[in-house]
Amino acid sequence: MRNAILLMTAGAVSVGLLAAAGEKPPLKVVMLSGAFEYRSHETLPILKKRLEADLQATCTLLQARKRKGHDVPGMEALDDADVLVVFMRRQSLRADQLRRFKAWCEAGKPVVGIRTASHAVQTWLVFDKLVLGGNYRGHYRGGPDCKVTLTEAGKKHPILQGVEPFVSKGSLYKNTGLKATHVLMYGEIPDHREPVAWTHTYKGGRIFYTSLGHQADFQNPHFLRMLTNAVRWAAGRQPQPTP
Repeated sequence: MRNAILLMTAGAVSVGLLAAAGEKPPLKVVMLSGAFEYRSHETLPILKKRLEADLQATCTLLQARKRKGHDVPGMEALDDADVLVVFMRRQSLRADQLRRFKAWCEAGKPVVGIRTASHAVQTWLVFDKLVLGGNYRGHYRGGPDCKVTLTEAGKKHPILQGVEPFVSKGSLYKNTGLKATHVLMYGEIPDHREPVAWTHTYKGGRIFYTSLGHQADFQNPHFLRMLTNAVRWAAGRQPQPTP
């Protein structure tokens, strides 16, 4: 008991010192994993490690039990989070979990969506257009490498600070016809060009989405840098210095 009290006191002192120095406490990030096709259970831990190392963030990774299932245990972690990262695919979610997920979005809290987040919740597919600002209509055949380039606006945006054009192995998602979004990156394959990263605002909350997220992307330092910057930006924090 005495040790527990000492730890709680030390934590409170640390937060107090940060506040006194004008610094904000480390972010609390909840990550929802349920994109079995893209092995999010293996790739999100890579991002988790990066956020913990670069941002000293406290990350809680919640894993869906089954492919296209109904249960992501631990959703109550959202009650004390700063940013939500979503990388799920067609999870139906139990009624209580869906309520928590919707409540987070409706409260105008920040979301960072990765690839299949556009169809993350089968029982709330409007999440794509409503919250992410997307217009997912399937994808082109896989095979040709996708060349990812920055828009002029993207070059100046804090999310892409330190990020350079790169190549993705993932199939290109169809997302033309976006509205009320700010496109930061485009992806190109022969004869086709689509937006692959953008920002949006929902109920006052900052939203970032990228249709990239193939397993190989998580080995790319520019992709990881983008996601790290996106988490900071969504939470209203200043970007890290460019390495």
